[in-house]
Amino acid sequence: MRKRYGTRLQKLSVNAGFSCPNRDGTVGVGGCTFCDNDAFSPGYCRPDRSVTSQIDRGLEFIRKRYPRATLFVAYFQSFSNTWAPLETLKKVYQEALAHPTVSGLVIGTRPDCVDAEKLDYLAELSKAHIVKLEFGIESCHDDSLRRINRGHRFADSVQAIGMAAERDITTGAHMIFGLPGERREQMLAQVTEINKLPIHTIKFHQLQIVKGTPMAREYAENPEEFELFAPEDYVAFVCEYIARLRPDIAIERLSGEVPPQFNAGKKWNGIRADKMIAMVEQALEEKQLHQGIWYA
Repeated sequence: MRKRYGTRLQKLSVNAGFSCPNRDGTVGVGGCTFCDNDAFSPGYCRPDRSVTSQIDRGLEFIRKRYPRATLFVAYFQSFSNTWAPLETLKKVYQEALAHPTVSGLVIGTRPDCVDAEKLDYLAELSKAHIVKLEFGIESCHDDSLRRINRGHRFADSVQAIGMAAERDITTGAHMIFGLPGERREQMLAQVTEINKLPIHTIKFHQLQIVKGTPMAREYAENPEEFELFAPEDYVAFVCEYIARLRPDIAIERLSGEVPPQFNAGKKWNGIRADKMIAMVEQALEEKQLHQGIWYA
């Protein structure tokens, strides 16, 4: 971000009240089995507040934590933020862009929630603003996607990301490591498919079992189906993944954080994102590895 824009890019999370096609009955109900938005959404993100109000509250929080931040984008994070008619999306996005501190949009969505018309609009927006689409891929294995009630196939991710790339829209991908039924060799092998995608960024997220979700019940009944990571194991795994990852893909996140009161699985005893970054960097140095060293 510093190379591209000259400064840190700071996100202001927004919950615009969207849903998902696997929640509203379009392709399913109940949503993804791992999902509880309350486990990762900031407290100021409430759909009963306007987009402008949420941005104002986010600024109060961010300016205390990152007082030197100067470039802000509205981060539509909760649920699928292109899952609405285009006119609705235009209204919501334009309200965010009308805020005097907002320079662009980061839009989290699913691959089955975009089409040519929406992508054409985002491509036009990107000529004057920062615009980034983040696609939840989660896994390259269709069996895993069915098991977590995702409601789309990996082929849908390939198609949607390709359509965005054709329009020069900046795209990112989100992956979860440790989904039920997947072993580490299978997780690691997915990097070959990820390397083929025309993405600009990627986020890694170790699976965390969130209390009250269908996955928490599945984990309680069949824990042997899950290969959850201890911190040291996760560091070793991520190092191998990074070594195979195409070197031009920017890694935005190495791990996720669910508040302890939500976590029903393995806890990392206070190891937060910044500590995980330091642990991975140290391990890469010790192993004499870097991103893409094993990329063929």
